[in-house]
Amino acid sequence: MTPRLDFTSEAFFRDPPKAIATLRSSGPVVATRFPLVGDVWITTTHDATAQVLKDGATFTLRKEDGEVAGLRWWMPRLVTTIANNMLTMDEPDHTRLRSIVDEAFRRRAIVAMEPRVRAIADDLAAELFASGSPADLVQRYARILPLAVISELLGLPPADRPKFIAWANAISLLTNVVSLFRLLFAFRKMRTYLKQQLELARVHGGEGLIAELVQVEREGGQITPDEMVSMVFLLLAAGSETTTHLISGSVYELLRNPGLRDWLEEDWSRTGLAVEEFLRFVSPVQFSKPRYVRRDVELEGVRLKQGDRVMVMLAAANMDPAVHDRPDQLDLERKPNRHISFGTGIHFCLGHQLARIEAACALQALFTRWPRLGLAVEASQIHWRKRPGIRAIATLPVIADAGETRQPSPATANVAQLLAS
Repeated sequence: MTPRLDFTSEAFFRDPPKAIATLRSSGPVVATRFPLVGDVWITTTHDATAQVLKDGATFTLRKEDGEVAGLRWWMPRLVTTIANNMLTMDEPDHTRLRSIVDEAFRRRAIVAMEPRVRAIADDLAAELFASGSPADLVQRYARILPLAVISELLGLPPADRPKFIAWANAISLLTNVVSLFRLLFAFRKMRTYLKQQLELARVHGGEGLIAELVQVEREGGQITPDEMVSMVFLLLAAGSETTTHLISGSVYELLRNPGLRDWLEEDWSRTGLAVEEFLRFVSPVQFSKPRYVRRDVELEGVRLKQGDRVMVMLAAANMDPAVHDRPDQLDLERKPNRHISFGTGIHFCLGHQLARIEAACALQALFTRWPRLGLAVEASQIHWRKRPGIRAIATLPVIADAGETRQPSPATANVAQLLAS
């Protein structure tokens, strides 16, 4: 019998390898219920995950009538509109939209942004304790860095960044039906703002990815106004949220594993290798979007019927012992590292280069500026948000000098617990 796991529980997020091993013992594909989605099959192995992601002819993100697999009948129209982006599209619409944003990204030379990303990270690291100690590394560093980078890349005004932070915080609180409806207010404001920015770019031009997208639109790129808004929404939200949790999760692992931190600080050229392992081990994106099964099919020996829904569990693929030696251990020297954190197939993450650069710059800037950085509380007091599909540390209180006497006040612990709920 398939174990019924709570994919939003503290136990699941604190020790994913244990929960995943239990789930995998029931098979490579198991039937379960997932929050907000409902009844669904999930993959527990690397091969099953890769097969679903690569076989768009069998596993589709939409029904023939265009209904998105991850949406429910009771969800408001605004959610449906925002969800109408290339991440929820099959061919040929996916290629149509992907080619537009690919062209805009090519014009912006992402790799050349690394010095600027490092400069932003250095400034944020220097200001980490400006409001006192302990400081919450999530809110004061891990969240702000990706938002600052993506908003600059898009060409959005720096003065508007407090808005982005507020919206990102609202998105991170999505855990259930109630919080989904609370989120609609932030969605509406964000959508209105992005429509205004796109119109400004159409009239006045400008610098940044939004202006590039508008230029591609002028040159004949086939995209509707609503699709353009959803595209920018996706770049701003997805381009920051997951990297936030990659950075905070990586810092957490280094702070509770001093030996690994020492190894990394001995030679910062190892950072790229370390980031790949953090992508695998932290797995900030735990699951893909749901897909419909177009025809009866056998997946790794399990029979799925036409109309069933399936979600790939990226975190499980990253913990598959058939692919990774000692997958439950964090090994910053792991080679090869066949993680699948950016997906595979036509939906391979567009922002993979930027995410890698941001994570590497974030770690090096932080520990260069604060070589004795430490947790302000015991590791057991760190909690994760109860958000399905995303592994997100709620708060990460840190102190500048790990040699200081820790004074985890009841207030600090209570706030961390509250934010995790």
